[in-house]
Amino acid sequence: MAKAPAREKVLKKKACAFCKESKAAAKDGKKAAAIDYKDTTLLRKYVSDRGKIRARRVTGNCVQHQRDVAVAVKNSREVALLPYVSTAR
Repeated sequence: MAKAPAREKVLKKKACAFCKESKAAAKDGKKAAAIDYKDTTLLRKYVSDRGKIRARRVTGNCVQHQRDVAVAVKNSREVALLPYVSTAR
């Protein structure tokens, strides 16, 4: 007897945190925080424990903000604020 077709998982797309923040700031008349290579606490959220930059589908960022995060992480690594690889084994 034939198998019943498997149901496809419906994944809800995550909204970009930076876009949400900028919309909320625009309503309040404030300026949204920019992605900066010196802000290591923010950038650590987008780097895995192995030191890899997390994918856009994992973080939920839009294309432009994911690109900005990647550039900021790379600049932060260059000036030794973030490690290239983890030291944990």
